[in-house]
Amino acid sequence: MIKKILITLIILMALAINLSATPIEDDEEDLVPISDSLRGASRFLAQHSRGLVKCNKNPRLCRAKGSPGPDCCKKKCVNVKIDKQNCGLCGKKCKNQEICCKGKCVNLMTDKRNCGSCNIKCKKGNSCKLGMCSYA
Repeated sequence: MIKKILITLIILMALAINLSATPIEDDEEDLVPISDSLRGASRFLAQHSRGLVKCNKNPRLCRAKGSPGPDCCKKKCVNVKIDKQNCGLCGKKCKNQEICCKGKCVNLMTDKRNCGSCNIKCKKGNSCKLGMCSYA
């Protein structure tokens, strides 16, 4: 009877230690999936090479199919041409009323080159008011 209790107690302690020793995980946004290609790799390597890797260790991952963007900023793959937090350059943030169009922060309500949406240009002599082109 004491033997069974002792074995049960040891198993519970091992389980508790195992659960408390799990590593702290980073944000999933910082990670990019690695390709599942098995060409030129053994089965063992293929099983252990799959997973998630941060782009700061290998920026080429950001150019992989399915990546959010081709640029690596603060361990995240982004597109600096459209990312409001990294507009044109890593860390360059657009103001609240602005968005990122072709790497420049613009206000869609007033910008006559990006009126209402990126790349919507008002005709010559017109202005952009409330996101719509109007005759000045």
